[in-house]
Amino acid sequence: MLNIANALIVDGSGTPGYHADVAVDAGRIVAIGNDLPAAERTIEADGLVLSPGFIDMHSHSDLQILVHPDHTAKVSQGVTLEVLGQDGLSFAPIDEPTRAVVRRQIAGWNGEPDDFDFSWSTVAGYLDRLDQGIACNAAYLVPQGTLRMMVVGTSNRTATGPELRRMQQLLADGLRDGAVGMSSGLTYTPGMFADTDELVALCSVVAEYGGYYAPHQRSYGRGALAAYGEMVEVARRSGCALHLTHAVMNFAPNAGRGAELIEMIDKALASGVDVTTDTYPYLPGATTLSAVLPSWTAEGGPDAQLARLRDPAARERITYELEQVGTDGCHGCVVEWDTIEIGGVRNQALSETVGNTIAALAVRSGKPAADVFYEILLADDLATSILQHVGHEENVRTIMRHPSHTGGSDGILVGGKPHPRSWGTFPRYLARYVRELGVLDLADCIHHLTGRPARRLRLTDRGLVREGYAADLVLFDPEAVRDAATFPEPRQPAEGIPYVLVNGVPVIDDGYRTDALPGHAVRRTS
Repeated sequence: MLNIANALIVDGSGTPGYHADVAVDAGRIVAIGNDLPAAERTIEADGLVLSPGFIDMHSHSDLQILVHPDHTAKVSQGVTLEVLGQDGLSFAPIDEPTRAVVRRQIAGWNGEPDDFDFSWSTVAGYLDRLDQGIACNAAYLVPQGTLRMMVVGTSNRTATGPELRRMQQLLADGLRDGAVGMSSGLTYTPGMFADTDELVALCSVVAEYGGYYAPHQRSYGRGALAAYGEMVEVARRSGCALHLTHAVMNFAPNAGRGAELIEMIDKALASGVDVTTDTYPYLPGATTLSAVLPSWTAEGGPDAQLARLRDPAARERITYELEQVGTDGCHGCVVEWDTIEIGGVRNQALSETVGNTIAALAVRSGKPAADVFYEILLADDLATSILQHVGHEENVRTIMRHPSHTGGSDGILVGGKPHPRSWGTFPRYLARYVRELGVLDLADCIHHLTGRPARRLRLTDRGLVREGYAADLVLFDPEAVRDAATFPEPRQPAEGIPYVLVNGVPVIDDGYRTDALPGHAVRRTS
């Protein structure tokens, strides 16, 4: 048994903290009170806050959590559960032809690990693989784009009746296997080719199994509010719970318009639609460089897209759409090359591009920015990841204050200079937005990061400091906790978080990473 003595418990419910001791045994919180019986070990928590472990509602660790199961980036910032399978593209369910395409398409999210054992094809198989030993717990969303690729392919067309029924069957299988819901990537191919009716039909299945829908919607730029409106309509028509993931209002047309999104959410909630959100506490976003391209270039898969990038006539059309019209890949906005910074490359011959914007690389080379863009995509086989500097601080603060809000890192762990949110999201909430700016108070912020996401996931034994609950716990110093990860040096563990327990086992102990791998898959329950 392990005791945590003299802690200020902020329990995840949103109520103010209180001082007490906590006893942990066999992975569970077995007692909360004062003067608890002696234990094999006692952690003295004088001056530290004890909270539930943080829940990362939007993570891209799908392969990296298996390649590097120590998962220091997440556990060092207090994450004890993350939700995988995001943005409509992941690795279960899957068949061999689809896996080959998906691996290339999202290599910028997951890397291309050598000699990796893809020994599963179903959601159950993937979750079983997670159970073999990971640092923190993980839940999974069935990716709608992968379903469409398996059944319809990469063409921009309406699914036939039999195809839609097959996708529904695969989705139901994944939910029965333990997935917590479904994700979409509606600015990524081929998920973006699904119309509203197709999404409603799929979400009706999700609703039947008590899951939720987590869409990366069709626009976060010029068409953002209309895109959010479509997602609310999908939820309304299907009866499915809706989680608006990385709920941002980005790009120049949306400066100062966060309140309009909040008004839409409030109206949806008032009408009976079950809506929650997640955000990361940073201004730049992160994605793949190829995502900026217009969607028509991706029809037929990666090889067809690369062929178009080599074709002078196609390049002329792409450049016109990028620089004069605005593409669906760039959220309806004209591309601003000085906002697109290279975050990571697979081809190490391109390593000098990392940390530079396309605009800066164009000046350095004396070439048009669009030509530099095409050269990188071709040389890196579409695997390049980027940071996109298009956010607005006022919108970030407005959205995070809302009662629907939870935390999600959207963290990409691969690349030379990944976004620091992969290592710093949760301590940044506590340091910048609680201690420094007072946008949230401590109890409310902890509720956003623990109890509220646990409720969205329908977990009855996580997200709160309660007797009988799983001992996913974080001890942090409220005066010292901070995100050390920066844009120049993104792989820096948080400061001021000396203890993290996953299922009762310390994974961060007195500030050091242990070798414990106590995490496992968290499966959907009825």
